[in-house]
Amino acid sequence: MMFRRLLPAALAISLVALPALAHEPGVGANGGVRVDAGHYHAELVADGTPAVSLYLSDGADKPVPADGFKANAILVVDGKAQRFPLSPAGGNRLAGTAPVAIPKGVKGVVQISAPDGTSAQAKY
Repeated sequence: MMFRRLLPAALAISLVALPALAHEPGVGANGGVRVDAGHYHAELVADGTPAVSLYLSDGADKPVPADGFKANAILVVDGKAQRFPLSPAGGNRLAGTAPVAIPKGVKGVVQISAPDGTSAQAKY
């Protein structure tokens, strides 16, 4: 009898927790930080040099061709916002060069424009 009363509460708690887990940053296939960005997953790879890569995949983690996509990175390094564009670089990768070295684990946002005109944001 007690079990029947606790079951709905346990189910409700687990359903509330699921969306929170879906948006947690994780490690992507290329070793970068992968986050949800609208209908996409966006993996930001920065290694302490000015070169930055962004890998796009769908909700099932299948690569999305980067052709036709554009992106703008706004990353904070030493308290200053570093803004620079990312453009298709083959496969599911967008790449760009920052004005300064971008450390691994950098915080910021990447604004993504898809070929169909829709946009998304990846927050790191």
